[in-house]
Amino acid sequence: MCNSISEELKKKDFLTLFDYSTDQITYLLQLAKDLKSKQKAGQFYHPLKGKVLGLIFEKSSTRTRVSFETGIYQLGGTGLFLSTNDLQLGRGEPISDTAKVLSGYLDGLMIRTFHQSDVEALAENASIPVINGLTDDFHPCQVLADLQTIEEVKGQLSGLKLAFIGDGNNMANSLMIGAAKMGLDFSLASPQDYLPSAKIIKKTKNIATETGSVIEITTDPLEAVKGADVVYTDVWASMGQEDEQKKRLKEFSAYQVNQELLQHAKPDYTFMHCLPAHRGEEVTAEIIDGNHSVVFQEAENRLHAQKALMVALMSD
Repeated sequence: MCNSISEELKKKDFLTLFDYSTDQITYLLQLAKDLKSKQKAGQFYHPLKGKVLGLIFEKSSTRTRVSFETGIYQLGGTGLFLSTNDLQLGRGEPISDTAKVLSGYLDGLMIRTFHQSDVEALAENASIPVINGLTDDFHPCQVLADLQTIEEVKGQLSGLKLAFIGDGNNMANSLMIGAAKMGLDFSLASPQDYLPSAKIIKKTKNIATETGSVIEITTDPLEAVKGADVVYTDVWASMGQEDEQKKRLKEFSAYQVNQELLQHAKPDYTFMHCLPAHRGEEVTAEIIDGNHSVVFQEAENRLHAQKALMVALMSD
């Protein structure tokens, strides 16, 4: 079965977790675990020797850029940083032309940008695998690392409850999909005007009926966190929303993850955050820096999960 999944993933795009089966995600998580073990043991493993990954950034980044550049290097390949300020793409060249040109030079493309439609257009016109490093709608690479981290800490995925408190943003969307695919119950609490789109919720609930997970959407953070094994939050104003900062601080004030709220989670809850974090806003310092927090283990796993993704999509 692993061999058949390995063949399925060769040159496959990674745009959202909607496009990946439970078996394919399970394969990637096991591969990430194996690659992490190799790296920790100091073993050299170069399945991507001679391969080049292009890294297109329209949004700034710490974890995505460093983990992809480090990962492709550790796998024997080369990462090529491509700022949209330096590409003709930033001067109006069509995405379709850029995709076709870069396909002649590279073995894979990662893009971190604003519009999901741009990632889809790039993938449609490229003959090499395209990886979504983040858009305003989805952040699937982060969720691979999150699932890896939850499994490391809890020893399982299926049957757990994952609660997300805050903005129904790209992280909320991708976590909801990942949870449904892997059999976790998922509860989300956001202010009414910031809930995920009805279309994404409906599509995810359809997946959940097949895997046995339960998806709950509410405006009550206490209800969402009740009995949760894992509690997750993100910044209230993401990149590109800085002008909404003051408004969002007011509207999300009741959605802070703090000790009072977490009294309603399971006693052995795990706290997660994709980072960067604003201590004192979406989460208190005592929680993110406390014993239940695994945010830096989670951040490190970006390296291992993305290495698995690159091996699966780009190796011969």
